[in-house]
Amino acid sequence: SDTCRRNDVFLSRLRLHDGKLIKDRRYHLRTYPNCFVAKELTDWLIDHKEAPDRETGIRLMQKLMDHYIIHHVCDEHSDYKDAKLLYRFRKDDGTFPLSKDVKVFMRGQSLYEKLVSVEESILKVREENSVKYQRTFLGCEMIDWLVQEGEVENRKEAVELGRALLEHGIIQHVSNRHHFFDSDILYHFWINFRRRRRLTELLNENSSRTLSESPDSPFCLRKLNPDPGNTSFLSVQTNKEIKIVSAVRRSSITSLAGNSNPYFSATPTLVFPPVAECNPKSVLKRPVTNEELLSPGAPYVKKTLTIVGDAVGWGFVVRGGRPCHIQAVDPGGPAAAAGMKVCQFVFSVNGMYVLHLDYQTISSLIMTGPRTLVMEVMEAVE
Repeated sequence: SDTCRRNDVFLSRLRLHDGKLIKDRRYHLRTYPNCFVAKELTDWLIDHKEAPDRETGIRLMQKLMDHYIIHHVCDEHSDYKDAKLLYRFRKDDGTFPLSKDVKVFMRGQSLYEKLVSVEESILKVREENSVKYQRTFLGCEMIDWLVQEGEVENRKEAVELGRALLEHGIIQHVSNRHHFFDSDILYHFWINFRRRRRLTELLNENSSRTLSESPDSPFCLRKLNPDPGNTSFLSVQTNKEIKIVSAVRRSSITSLAGNSNPYFSATPTLVFPPVAECNPKSVLKRPVTNEELLSPGAPYVKKTLTIVGDAVGWGFVVRGGRPCHIQAVDPGGPAAAAGMKVCQFVFSVNGMYVLHLDYQTISSLIMTGPRTLVMEVMEAVE
């Protein structure tokens, strides 16, 4: 999963701290804490065999920028330059979005480390239907352990935690047939948290594509079973097509995915509904610049929208760049309920000013952020 790959990156970040590549640095009479020099880091990647050459190292670091993991200390460069420029891990300055996905992953990792480090651990090699499975446990055993160790208050809370871990692909029923229950059903940790992978593996995984590299998705869908064939863009030109989206959002997870498994795949990911291919034109009547939006007396009013995502997302499309605008809104979705409309301009996302960003970056911010999305938008005064 994306969160698992972030964990590999953060382990490398700790190695960089230990190696003194990440440290406070002075430039033009100003001190920049916890940063690294791009050129020095590229050297480090090659010296430690994390990258075979400079070109691969640069591509790798650019991927980390695209995934909102590192950034230029002043945000003056959107690309990674192999030069004497200062960059920083967002986790070192508090700007890394700690989404629900990341929190669940970190909780799973903490539980796993605790389980494997104790004597008489409930994690064992077990066999079911003549197949051996590693790191297994019975559902009721895990619940007993969570309560005994004070990880949860009661068995109900333990079941909820187990279900969250399963839904995020951290644990799984050994044959992927059951959700998590307080019973003697056999589960195992799907993720081996102790396996450290080389950073270059990030460049070779199809599942690590950012939203901007994926086929256009009409409504920021997340955590559904993947169907490789469903990769077309939904045009939002007509009311008929808008109604199609509304129906899709209310359909079941399994019918969207075309999967007989009524629960969850091992690696939750995006899914795109099977609809007609079309590249929609901008809903804006004319281009609008940031200068025009921000000029004194401009006919625009700023609004704050709080959007609580549902099981499939928030229900809107962002397009354009510098500034970005709302291209489409699902009339039955959370965004519409919060007051979002087409042609609004995106001013900030979860407190971050974004007028200078493109829609791919804003989409990534939204997708990696919390379920409750706070957006400031600018709307034309009619």
